[in-house]
Amino acid sequence: MRKNKVSVIWGEAFIDAPGMVTVKPSKSEAPKGALGPGSYQAKHIIIATGARPRVLPGIEPDKKLVSTYFEAMVPDRMPKSLLIIGSGAIGIEFASFYRTLGADVTVVEVLPQILPVEDAEIAAVARKSFEKQGIKILTNAKVTKLDKKSDNVIATIEEGGKSQTITAERVISAVGVVGNIENLGLKKLGVKTERDIIAVDQFNKTNVPGIYAIGDVSGPPMLAHKAEHEGVVCIEAIKGLHPHPMMIPGCTYCSPQIASVGLTEQAAKEKKQDIRIGRFPFMANGKAIALGEEQGLVKVIFDSKTGQLLGAHMVGAEVTELIQVYVVAMNLETTEEELMRTVFPHPTLSEAMHEAVLNAHGRALNI
Repeated sequence: MRKNKVSVIWGEAFIDAPGMVTVKPSKSEAPKGALGPGSYQAKHIIIATGARPRVLPGIEPDKKLVSTYFEAMVPDRMPKSLLIIGSGAIGIEFASFYRTLGADVTVVEVLPQILPVEDAEIAAVARKSFEKQGIKILTNAKVTKLDKKSDNVIATIEEGGKSQTITAERVISAVGVVGNIENLGLKKLGVKTERDIIAVDQFNKTNVPGIYAIGDVSGPPMLAHKAEHEGVVCIEAIKGLHPHPMMIPGCTYCSPQIASVGLTEQAAKEKKQDIRIGRFPFMANGKAIALGEEQGLVKVIFDSKTGQLLGAHMVGAEVTELIQVYVVAMNLETTEEELMRTVFPHPTLSEAMHEAVLNAHGRALNI
């Protein structure tokens, strides 16, 4: 920031009015060179206060037996058994990580599908792989009580109308996040908020002129790369450069990895779109077999009338790297015909992406 001549004001900020910010002293020590408390004026104010873990009643973290993802990153010791509440990206990443290290892991999800925002078919493949690794997964289930002991927790779980108890050394609550919208003066200003986040348009403008919000505080998907690019889009919009709306890939860093962009099959059907779907399994890809990573699937969804790529969904090795091919294709409005003509190098995992496109027309070469 020094290189780019960005000034840092150290303190706790409150927006008094559009264009006016009051900064009060912070409890933490200011870094060298930072400006101090006072009143500051700016034509444009961007809120980027991030988010924090959501806390459910009865499952409050105590930073020992029950943790959020904050504490789970730096545990005091490696637990032998672990209960994870929630199967979104955060819950599944921790489940995969701790299981790889040898913990006995159980995941509880209130919805019928793990990874609820992902395509149902991809989520099913992922679940099968996780269970094969020894992760226990309970869906349509809810933790109704946590009984804390000296060094473990007894959880009461309701599943399908039946109740059971599970004992685990540690619990991770991964039930989502809430935006840090308190104590900023938003209510006084009339800034619209929805479900603990700030409501913004496609260029991150709030309903109050001159006030913007980017990153986790502006809502899902709550991803670092989304937040970073939102900053660029927001500034370009302020400068009148007419930026394009973002195409945001989602990535879950578990084993196997999961990545997606665009519409799921269900979402496309809900939009009443006539779709064509292509699939290709990693077990038919030479590079995946050579890596010992043959568990995976690539799924693509096209508009059957125009050939437009509506969505792409993958589970398997390094798919968080591969998804960008489809992101670029969607940004360039590439059609299925153009993707079929594209030459993918051999032997690579990316060949599975080409084969999935070919499969949408019954032309896959290796299945």
